[in-house]
Amino acid sequence: MVSIGETVTILAIESSCDETAAAVVRNGREVLSNVISSQIALHTVYGGVVPEIASRKHIEKINQVMEEALQNAGMQLSDMDAIAVTYGPGLVGPLLVGVSAAKAVSFASGIPLIGVHHIEGHISANYIENKELEPPFVCLVVSGGHSHLVVVKDYGEYEILGRTRDDAAGEAFDKVARAIGLGYPGGPKIDKVAKEGNPEAVSFPRAKVGDSDYDFSFSGLKSAVLNYLNSCEMKGIQICQADVAASFQKAVVDVLVEHSMHAVLSCGMKKFAIAGGVASNSALRRALEKECEKRGIAFYHPSPVLCTDNAAMIGAAAYYEYRKGVRHGYDLNAVPNLKLGQDMKSC
Repeated sequence: MVSIGETVTILAIESSCDETAAAVVRNGREVLSNVISSQIALHTVYGGVVPEIASRKHIEKINQVMEEALQNAGMQLSDMDAIAVTYGPGLVGPLLVGVSAAKAVSFASGIPLIGVHHIEGHISANYIENKELEPPFVCLVVSGGHSHLVVVKDYGEYEILGRTRDDAAGEAFDKVARAIGLGYPGGPKIDKVAKEGNPEAVSFPRAKVGDSDYDFSFSGLKSAVLNYLNSCEMKGIQICQADVAASFQKAVVDVLVEHSMHAVLSCGMKKFAIAGGVASNSALRRALEKECEKRGIAFYHPSPVLCTDNAAMIGAAAYYEYRKGVRHGYDLNAVPNLKLGQDMKSC
C-alpha cells in the first residue's frame, strides 16, 4: 500500500486501437505530458481501422511517443514509480505492441509494471479535469467499441448496469456516416453536419431491450437508416445528408440520455459522468447537461482530447491500482475481450 501523501509518477502507454500514446501522470490527476500519435489519416482511405496496418504503425511510433512524453514532462525514466499499459480490451495486435513495450521497459529498468483496463482508463479520465470527483457515481462509457452504463462503486471497483447487445454507439456512428457519404471517422463528421440539419426530419426508432432497462441496441437503428436511404433511392427522392445525420444522432442521444437518467435515479446517485470517444459529441453533452441540471445531478465530463484514446487516462487509472498494491509480472498478456467488473441487473 502507498500512503496518501506520497508522490507517485507513472509513465503510461495506450495502443489498444489506432492511437499510439504515452503520458506522464502524477498522483492520478496531474498530467505532466500527454503525447498522442493518431493514425486517422492512415485508415481513412479504408473507411475504418485495419488492425494489421495499425499494429505496424504502433511498432514504428511506440518508442518515439514514450521518449517524447518523458521529454515533455522534463523527467527521466528513472524518475518513474511505475510503467502502466492498456492490456485490454481492444485489437489484439495493437495491444500486444503496447504490452510488449511496457514489459521491456519495466524489465530493463526494474520499474514496476501495471496493466490497466481500457474502459477503466476512460472512466478515470474524469478525475484529471474534475479534481473534486470521487466515487461513487454512475458513468456512461460510449465509444467505437463500447457502450456501458457503469456504477463506479470505488476506485477500481465497478458494476455493469447495462451494455450494448450488438453495435456500440460509436460503431453505429461510423457505419451511418459511411452510408450517407461522410466517411471515416463517423462520429465527429456526423456531429458537425447534424448542426445544419433538422433532428425531427426523419423518424428513426429508439430501441428497447425487453429484459433490461439499461442495455442498448443500435443495430436496428443502423438498419433503419440504411432502409430509409435505399427507399429514397428507389423512389428517386433526394436525400438531405444533414437531416439524416441530425435525425440519426438524436435517436442515439435520446436512448443514451434516457437510460443514463434512469440509472442515476434508480441508484440514488447525485453524480453522473460520461467517457469515451462519443462523449465528446456536442448534442449528447448538451442533452445530458440539461437533464442533469433539471434533476439536481452533478454532471462531469472530460475535455474532447481526453475522451478519445489517450495515455493520460491510463496513468490516472494506474495510480489507484498502484496505491492498492497491484503489480503485474512479465507474463502480462494482451486480452482483447477483457471484462470490466461484474454485471448487475439493478441498483
